[in-house]
Amino acid sequence: MKAHVSTPLTMTDKHIVDRSRPHKNAAVMKTVRATREQLQYGRQKSPAFDNEMLRLHINAVLQGAAAPPILVLLTAIGGVWFDEALWLLAWALMALVIYAGLILIARRASRESFDEEATIRWRKRFLVVCAIIGLVWAAFAYQECTTCQGDTFNFYKSAALLIALAATAMTTFTLRFALYLVAAPIIAALALRAGIGRELADFSVLAMISAAALFFIFMSQRLYTTNLKMLSFQTEKDDLIAELEVANSMSDEARRRAEESNLAKSRFLASMSHELRTPLNAILGFSEVMAGEVLGPIDNNSYKEYVGDIHTSGQHLLNLINEILDLSRIEAGRYELNENSLALADIAEDCIALVQLKARSKNIHIIKAFEKDLPMVWADEKSMRQVLLNLLSNAVKFTPSGGEIRVKIGWTAGGGQYLAIKDNGPGIAEEEISVVLSAFGQGSVAIKSAEQGTGLGLPIVQAILAKHGGEFVFKSRLREGTEGIAILPRQRVLESMAPVAGLPSATQKKKRVFS
Repeated sequence: MKAHVSTPLTMTDKHIVDRSRPHKNAAVMKTVRATREQLQYGRQKSPAFDNEMLRLHINAVLQGAAAPPILVLLTAIGGVWFDEALWLLAWALMALVIYAGLILIARRASRESFDEEATIRWRKRFLVVCAIIGLVWAAFAYQECTTCQGDTFNFYKSAALLIALAATAMTTFTLRFALYLVAAPIIAALALRAGIGRELADFSVLAMISAAALFFIFMSQRLYTTNLKMLSFQTEKDDLIAELEVANSMSDEARRRAEESNLAKSRFLASMSHELRTPLNAILGFSEVMAGEVLGPIDNNSYKEYVGDIHTSGQHLLNLINEILDLSRIEAGRYELNENSLALADIAEDCIALVQLKARSKNIHIIKAFEKDLPMVWADEKSMRQVLLNLLSNAVKFTPSGGEIRVKIGWTAGGGQYLAIKDNGPGIAEEEISVVLSAFGQGSVAIKSAEQGTGLGLPIVQAILAKHGGEFVFKSRLREGTEGIAILPRQRVLESMAPVAGLPSATQKKKRVFS
């Protein structure tokens, strides 16, 4: 047994499909499928989002840079108003310095490009600053009023701490654990104050601030999760759009190559007209000579039948080549129209006469219904004859014995002219109409018929009418027959021009000359 040795593909084999290799779009399709599933079902947090979340925190700090100093100053002024304690001024100065340092760090971080290590480093720095801010507010929470009476100072301190925690929660929800570091020292200081003083007001402040801190932590966590999902969806959408653009560009490239290949094929067939027709004409010519026994009788009857078969097959092959070349020239843009004025009724009469013999052999009656006094049209006579012959030949071919074919010529609603050929044959299913209008397409009736064609007649009719700026309408239903309508636009109709009003006629001019 000989082992099969595979050889590498050469340059001439570059268009051969190698099914052992993965498809070039497989990676794109896999990525698009995975991204679509992520969009539908979501995905877990990725470390890649830490960078974006830190950027959002930096922007929040810079955009709200004026809020913390204002809060600190108002807190100090309120404390001085209630207690007249100078320690609040020192506390306010220390807090302003800490917040100024936070803003400087944020500005410096905003100018840097983050990688994974830099993201971790800057995140730790912001967390350290948050812990210091928590200690600063813990120092404020631990102090008590020495000159106040009642619970006024406790209410003031509770309000200041609540506002501080709320502002911190709003600016640090994109930085995980930042609010914990701010709230923990404050609660610890309040718990220490309540434990030392054992006053009911201190316990009330501790309970209220603790509950508020838990609420702000919960809301901060929800905002963090929501923001993370939004970033995830945005990233997934960008990835999907990018992959779709890649897939679209690859599809466009594949379509462009297919169009180029189809155009090259059409140009090749159009240029092969002479090479293909010359040997066939010789075959047809010699077969006619032999069939006519010009050079002497043929004694063998079988040879006479063979000569007839050769001539019939050659004629069929020549018709097939002519149709292929006509369609190829149209697709290649090399189909030239030799336009002149002609009457559709005259061409229809000639074409009906050509198919009349075959129609009579099948006992098919051709009914003509031409509108009178139709003006001529500007079109290619050879092409229009081909259109009518293709439609009539199809009608005769598929109309059963004893049937009828109606040929109508008249005006369209838009001022053009139409030619309709309708038969009462077996018809075509509606889902097969697009098939028979495509090149080499045949319906189920044509496939079962003994007189199969090439499937190029209707596409050629459609292409020729399109070259004339017209339209081809094909209607068919099973067991009700088929109708083909060739429509020429109004611009193709040569109507006689009416005389221009106001100009003197030739008789009037003569009277003026001789008067």
